[in-house]
Amino acid sequence: MPDTTNVTLLLDQAAAGSGNASNKLFEVVYDELKRMAEWQMKSERQDITLQSTAIVHEVWIKLIGNRDQQGWNNRKHFFAAAARAMRRILVDSARSRKRIKRGGGLAKVELQDADLISQQDDELLALHEALELLAIEDARKAELVSLRYFGGLTNAQAAKQLDVSIATAERDWTFAKAWLRAKMESE
Repeated sequence: MPDTTNVTLLLDQAAAGSGNASNKLFEVVYDELKRMAEWQMKSERQDITLQSTAIVHEVWIKLIGNRDQQGWNNRKHFFAAAARAMRRILVDSARSRKRIKRGGGLAKVELQDADLISQQDDELLALHEALELLAIEDARKAELVSLRYFGGLTNAQAAKQLDVSIATAERDWTFAKAWLRAKMESE
């Protein structure tokens, strides 16, 4: 993980408009963002056109390219936002593939392949919708799921990110998985 003090300092300088700080920040956080994206891509379909490098660059544009951004409180805030941005990118990609599957694309797809695509995209979209509901009920548990599922963090890393004990993170993870499974199965 990148040095906390250095990242926070660079985030403050980038928010103040320093182009040099933005470039240096990208160099410092790139490997961690790439690791997060690669971890997430392992759970995606094999035929997905998104690549981890493209996800990192899109996340970067969403987080830093937007000059209206008020700035980041610290390294934790930045990486939590990066996990949420990756989630949005993957959900948008799944929605796009569903639109294409429903007749927007011209490629011929065998029925078995279409069922597989639909099932995986449907699961990602169902998870996204259930996470939105969980965030209303318990924002910390929803953030934990985002960090674990979309950010690729371990329970210990997520606990540190959320400033809770590992035991609390484990309890929250167990609860959130059961809660999300119940919501997704009821839909």
